[in-house]
Amino acid sequence: MDLPSRKLAAILLGISLSGAASFSIAQEKKPDEPQKAEHENAKEQESIPPEKSSVTHHDITLNGRTIHYTATAGTLLIRNDDDKPYGSIFYVAYTEDGADPKTRPLTFLYNGGPGSASLWLHMGSFGPVRVETSSPAATGGPPYQIVPNQYSLLDKTDLVFIYAPLTGYSRAVGKGTPKDFTGVDQDLKAFDKFIQRYITVNQRWNSPKVLFGESYGTTRSAGLSAVLEEHGVALNGIVLLSSILNYGELAPGMDMQYIVNLPTYAAIAWYHNKLKNKPADMKAFLNDVRAFARGEYSEALAEGDQLPPAQFDAIAAKVAEYTGLSTQYVKEAKLRISPFRFRKELLRDEGDILGRYDARFEGTDVDNAGEFPGYDPSDTGITGAFVAAEHDYLARELKYETTDEYRPSANSIGEWDWHHRGAGSGRSFGGQQAMPYVAGDLADTMRKNPRLKVLSANGYFDLATPFFATEYDLSHMMLTPDLAKNVEFTYYPSGHMVYLNIEALKEFRKDLESFYSGLTH
Repeated sequence: MDLPSRKLAAILLGISLSGAASFSIAQEKKPDEPQKAEHENAKEQESIPPEKSSVTHHDITLNGRTIHYTATAGTLLIRNDDDKPYGSIFYVAYTEDGADPKTRPLTFLYNGGPGSASLWLHMGSFGPVRVETSSPAATGGPPYQIVPNQYSLLDKTDLVFIYAPLTGYSRAVGKGTPKDFTGVDQDLKAFDKFIQRYITVNQRWNSPKVLFGESYGTTRSAGLSAVLEEHGVALNGIVLLSSILNYGELAPGMDMQYIVNLPTYAAIAWYHNKLKNKPADMKAFLNDVRAFARGEYSEALAEGDQLPPAQFDAIAAKVAEYTGLSTQYVKEAKLRISPFRFRKELLRDEGDILGRYDARFEGTDVDNAGEFPGYDPSDTGITGAFVAAEHDYLARELKYETTDEYRPSANSIGEWDWHHRGAGSGRSFGGQQAMPYVAGDLADTMRKNPRLKVLSANGYFDLATPFFATEYDLSHMMLTPDLAKNVEFTYYPSGHMVYLNIEALKEFRKDLESFYSGLTH
């Protein structure tokens, strides 16, 4: 190699060594990767609270028997697919002391929304206490009376009230975010994980198990039955209170919502004495309305704009007869009455509006000229009593202490993901759905678990989840006659929250006694 070549080689070698040195220095300046990961893990662990509980002991006398029970208000952590905690779920459990877990049923209860805490079922239905209200009148301000619940189910089953993620004291933790919970399937996953966690911690895998959901809680129960079945958690029973099992029926351009609402309109008009020649027997009257709704009315709506004028007039007159509305109003609505319009119109001449959840409730609006009611009297008439009672009872009686804010509803419900992966491989039920049709999930579960019993409880005056829609959905699950017999329907002179009518609560309790008695036979 000649001199110029040597010089060039030396220069290149210097450049190479210089670059290597620079690279080495750059490497030395970067943060240590293991230390960074440890720091991130430490921060994640700080955001994961420990599981906690407050345990108290109580007595209640039901049907002449004194029951000694333990109340547990607490939280359990649920883990994601990476086995990392991503949710802390609040619950309140009532378990009979000394009972045999092999024969003692375990019932999981929850409200719906989606995004509602379970204070309504907890403080109003079948727990050991309930808050008294002035239903169907507005209850007003405190003090409220929290009384022993003589209609509690504690003599029949242990009770676990689950508070949906982001409601009550339930929270996203660790790397969990609201998006991990605000969706049909995300919600099902969280409830599945909580139930498995609860029965593991409390050694209740071999106990008879029941799901009890209200409103969207019935959507959850139907879907959850399939998820639990897939994971080896077989159910004995499901109680569906005020059901919505097919959100596709609410799509714009569909007439089904008008058809299924009609019998509820008729029941409400009967209750408020708005029917000419009011029938003495409401149940027989509603059978006539059902027949008309599925027959002449359904056929007329299917004709659409092609319906002959004479037939249009005849159907309008019949709808008016059954609903207490004027024939002219029905015509102006083109035979299609929305629940909002019905709530504003039925008592317009009296200056009142009706409740949505329970049309027994009445209220006054800003004026009588509007098309829609300004609020829901059945909601505003009870909310203060339930929220105050829940706070007071958890702190005073159950001794649950926390600095967290109690949330009656989730703040991020507007982001709900309605897509749902239906259970089963049947041509009608399986696959991705834009809106959940969970009656198909329930049907799939019943085929795989043919001893599963279902009780569908309905309020006659419920405009949120009309009973005729529930009948339709549960009667179209394509079950064999033997399996169809496992679905039972009950009805009560109340609204969405059947238990607000004490007489209805009493009837409901009797029906549930029979239901629980038949679960393990």
